[in-house]
Amino acid sequence: MTQSSTPSPPGLAGPGALARLLAPIRTHLVVCAILSTLSAAAGIVPYIAVAEIARVMLSGPVTDPAAIWTWVVVGAVGASVWLLLFVQSSRVGHFADAKILHELRSRIVRHLGALPLGWFRTSGSGRVKRAMTGDLEEMHEVIAHALGQLTGAVTVMTVGAGYLLFVDVRMALIALGVLGVMGVMAIFFRISMRSMTAHMNRLVAADARISAASVEYADGIQVVKTFGTGGRVLRRFDDAVDEHTQAFAAWVAEVRYSSAVSRLFGSEMAVLAVVTAAGLAFLYNGSLAVADLVAFLVVAIGLPNSIMPAVTASQGVRKGRMGAANIEKLLARAPLPEPERPQEPNGHGVEFDRVSFSYDGVRNAVEDISAVCPPGTVTAIVGPSGAGKTTLASLLPRFYDVADGSIRIGGVDLRSIPSAELLASMSLVFQDVALLRDSVAENIRIGRPDASDAEVRQAAVAAHVHDVIEDLPDGYDTLLDAGGGSLSGGERQRLTIARAILSGAPIVVLDEATAALDPDSEAAVQNALATLAVGKTVIVIAHRLHTIAGADQILVLDGGRLVERGGHDELLARDGLYARMWAAQEGVLA
Repeated sequence: MTQSSTPSPPGLAGPGALARLLAPIRTHLVVCAILSTLSAAAGIVPYIAVAEIARVMLSGPVTDPAAIWTWVVVGAVGASVWLLLFVQSSRVGHFADAKILHELRSRIVRHLGALPLGWFRTSGSGRVKRAMTGDLEEMHEVIAHALGQLTGAVTVMTVGAGYLLFVDVRMALIALGVLGVMGVMAIFFRISMRSMTAHMNRLVAADARISAASVEYADGIQVVKTFGTGGRVLRRFDDAVDEHTQAFAAWVAEVRYSSAVSRLFGSEMAVLAVVTAAGLAFLYNGSLAVADLVAFLVVAIGLPNSIMPAVTASQGVRKGRMGAANIEKLLARAPLPEPERPQEPNGHGVEFDRVSFSYDGVRNAVEDISAVCPPGTVTAIVGPSGAGKTTLASLLPRFYDVADGSIRIGGVDLRSIPSAELLASMSLVFQDVALLRDSVAENIRIGRPDASDAEVRQAAVAAHVHDVIEDLPDGYDTLLDAGGGSLSGGERQRLTIARAILSGAPIVVLDEATAALDPDSEAAVQNALATLAVGKTVIVIAHRLHTIAGADQILVLDGGRLVERGGHDELLARDGLYARMWAAQEGVLA
């Protein structure tokens, strides 16, 4: 049997994560870098050609026009080669980008499908959204843009510096000295950004809180508007926005001076001023020709334009490393353990054997619970809020694995049953209805993808929702959104019950399936549930006790422990917690 624990993955960071994730496209990246290098080298040729034409024309009477036309041709060829190689480099880079991001998205989706379902409940959608959008976008910038910018900047600086040294060593050293100062400022800027990772992590956490609070507010908008609790409900959103603002302000305060200075010295104005001043001085004493000064004004002034993009690209690489590290953390999260030696259950009776579970590893949400749910019977789980009802039911489909004890189906531990077979043996109906953006028929057919249209209709009839579907504009072909379109809460619930009926799973788990419904809808859903439960092993989490009065057995939880068990009449006669809960609800109903 496999281990049941699911430890959190270790922290992964650094450039290694980016290199590992990009390994499948390493050849493409090398080709892209080579093309970017050649493209950048060709791109500076037209500027050199212009400078050389100026030198020829300003050096005296032009005795050989062919020299000028030669440089014209060289410049035109350089521009053409630059365009061709730039397009090819961009194509290779974007192809590699599309290829690896497709592979990573597919890999993430497959991995998400193997993670315990409980992880999604506790972590929310923020982590997945960040990985699938923001983190992959940071990697896109590295692959499709930053790589070319960095290689291009190095090439332009190397070729340009070589040409300037050829024209005049003194002026070249002066220009390169200014560029060196700019490089130092760029390094200073990088050093000032050394805390970027901490700031970005803080911003990402704040952004995740904003997303979670926004979804929470949107989901509860009806309650907020009805009871006028917008200010209190929005407090978490306001706090998340404040945290994001403070994090961004702290980052800006740390880098504002270094950023301003680096941009001042990173512009071509600094080179223009120094080169012009030095060139005029050399012209004045006769040690520099006007033609040579023009060459510097044409070529040297353009070199700073490659520095700031390189700085920006280096920041993009850093962000890409962070994004890759976040993706690796997600991919390193332990999947749901699969059995090394799968076993086949003998029947579909459910047994809880001294089951304990803790969300935080400190306090047990359920503790030492034992119960047997024979096939063909209905077992109800009741108790006050926080008693552990939903937790116990969540352990059955392995949303989480038990910490101690075991849960058996047909005499076989859940952890010895392949997860796909385990979930296929269960129909899960929750209070929160999950529908897809698809037709009504396809929403029902999720229960059994190969089901025919006739079988889908039979399931809808059994769930007492067929007439409702027939009244929709396009009947079973009516497209629904995630909210169920015009369907009421009870109708959406019966749609999910039709899905469960169609699946034919022998075990049914109902989690507060009628808690939020009005009496008429509740009655319709109860009729549908009665059809669903025929001949099945049924486990019901109930809040309204009158809905489970006819259950074969009732398990009463309190504080995570099983405090009572028995039939409805038996529990009333004991005058314990169940009897008090019944009296309280009957008093309210009366």
